[in-house]
Amino acid sequence: MTSAPSRPTPAAANPGTAAATAQPARPKPAPPTGTPVRVTGAQSLVRSLEAVGVEIVFGIPGGTILPAYDPLLDSTKLRHVLVRHEQGAGHAATGYAQATGKVGVCMATSGPGATNLVTPLADANMDSVPIVAITGQQTRGLIGTDAFQEADICGITLPITKHNFLVTDPADIPRTIAEAFHLARTGRPGPVLVDIPKDVLQETTSFSWPPELRLPGYRPTTRPHGKQVREAAKLLCAAKRPVLYVGGGVIKADASAKLLELAELTGIPVVTTLMARGAFPDSHRQHLGMPGMHGTVPAVGAMQRSDLLVALGARFDDRVTGVLDSFAPDAAIVHADIDPAEISKNRRADVPIVGDCKEILVELIAAVKAERANGVADITAWWALLDEWRGTFPLGYEWPSDGTLSPQYVIERIGAIAGPEAVYTAGVGQHQMWAAQHVRYENPRTWLNSGGLGTMGYAVPAAMGAKFGRPEAVVWAIDGDGCFQMTNQELATCAIEGAPIKVAVINNGNLGMVRQWQNLFYSERYSQTDLGTHKHRIPDFTLLAEALGCAGLRCETRDDVDSVIHRAMAINDRPVVVDFVVGKDAQVWPMVAAGTGNDHIMAARGIRPLFDEA
Repeated sequence: MTSAPSRPTPAAANPGTAAATAQPARPKPAPPTGTPVRVTGAQSLVRSLEAVGVEIVFGIPGGTILPAYDPLLDSTKLRHVLVRHEQGAGHAATGYAQATGKVGVCMATSGPGATNLVTPLADANMDSVPIVAITGQQTRGLIGTDAFQEADICGITLPITKHNFLVTDPADIPRTIAEAFHLARTGRPGPVLVDIPKDVLQETTSFSWPPELRLPGYRPTTRPHGKQVREAAKLLCAAKRPVLYVGGGVIKADASAKLLELAELTGIPVVTTLMARGAFPDSHRQHLGMPGMHGTVPAVGAMQRSDLLVALGARFDDRVTGVLDSFAPDAAIVHADIDPAEISKNRRADVPIVGDCKEILVELIAAVKAERANGVADITAWWALLDEWRGTFPLGYEWPSDGTLSPQYVIERIGAIAGPEAVYTAGVGQHQMWAAQHVRYENPRTWLNSGGLGTMGYAVPAAMGAKFGRPEAVVWAIDGDGCFQMTNQELATCAIEGAPIKVAVINNGNLGMVRQWQNLFYSERYSQTDLGTHKHRIPDFTLLAEALGCAGLRCETRDDVDSVIHRAMAINDRPVVVDFVVGKDAQVWPMVAAGTGNDHIMAARGIRPLFDEA
């Protein structure tokens, strides 16, 4: 077990006080509220960001975006966090947005700076996260000439953003920024990119606020159709095997309280997807857990045997349904979503409802109360079956037979000690699934992960963004030794900028999920999955932590787990990295193998519940 010596608290020890200790900014007039003033395009950009309420920008300056960085220095309302890689800026903006519900903002220069944002933009697009990316571009006259650091970032990102803009007139900057933020946060949230040529930033223009939005045709439906809601209420009251299938849209709509009200009104079992962990309390008796490829047996079984699925802000993705042809064969489908394109895309909806999840739930609760006067189906036998599955196939794990540390135990103890008020992020792979399974989530916006795109390297920069957004919260990044090596340079950003996150590196010496698949499906032929972090201890994560300005701890035995976690919790003057050296052969169970149906769920290796026996 290794620890770094303590050191004096840095000036910017936490995001909440960093701004107060910074050098006084040069005074500047307050943003105007209507009267046009003469400014540069760059000044117009900064004032527009202030006017839409941006508090923090994650970015790196470069040639074409440099004009924007000069007035940024004068702003008393915007804090800029200098990241170490543009991918870190994008994921930090996503983490900030997921933890706060606000729009995250990142900034990069043209060419490679902008293309380094491609993965975070695709990630935010898949998970419907509201971020705005601002990129510099070559001057207007050089666009299309293959000029230095020129890339058609609008063309590149067109399939992976909700919308993007190329600003060719500095007078359009205020309107474009206002539209970008409106698009990012309304309807189905998502990433928006604003590309601004360097000479547009340098040119003189007029600025006034607020601008008039010009988004013809963009009118997201938020209020549901009353007839559809009443039809859903009839099905809910008549169903004998109903399930509330809850997706991340419930969290994005801030609808968790209404979900709880509907669940308790009806007594219906609830499952929460990977993106919806925390939308419904894990401790609630009606919660069956997470469905899907690594979901609980009761959650998967309930969906398979249901006669009604009420999908709220969920999209019937392949990791939940398995093979579609065999998914929930007897279930009628009520599909409620803000995005009409999602409804019936994968599974035909019997009752489609387009609207905001919170508004849908408000009206559905009222409709169910009215419908219950006509009687409700008895679901006692349904609960008896679900409780039998819960008793027979509880979520658990076995300790490694070679006596090494159990990764599931480590994550379980982090969750127990840090508690449900903490924020947890994860990379992608085994550690992500274990964190989704073995941390108890009671509140929304406390579990952040890359669900749709599955981006390795997400955890550390997302935790950084979450910490800046919620400086009062304890933030744990639960990362794998493979993921951690992709973006750990952002720990230097955390140390310097004052974001004391805590990182648990689940160090199994391998690309764990890939190794698990090689073990199960490739005859234990382990091709290119040994990272050398066990065999050679390269890198030494505790020494790497010290080099990046963090405290470095190591834990290799069960007896030390709690004490090391408590030591990490006690260090708040800088980030902490804990190297948890765990067994290499631990696997994620339950599991539905890719390409199979949910009826083939394995509770553990060689144990397959037979849902068709009844």
